[in-house]
Amino acid sequence: MFKLFKNKRSVTITINGESHTCDDNLSLPLLLTSLGFNSRLIALEYNGEILHRQYWETTMIKNGDRLEVVTIVGGG
Repeated sequence: MFKLFKNKRSVTITINGESHTCDDNLSLPLLLTSLGFNSRLIALEYNGEILHRQYWETTMIKNGDRLEVVTIVGGG
């Protein structure tokens, strides 16, 4: 288990199959940034559904959430 933040209230989430602990009421963009993801270069599945970017800012992380983050890689 990897701890992202240390706060009085924390939640456990799954990111790409790995368990993580982070602050309760954390926004999705802040979580992604703290993990080192470039939000322009990823696709995101949130609790089994593709989450459109327009909803990222208003999505707050909750206990038990499952995220699958796919990095887009270009090449020839």
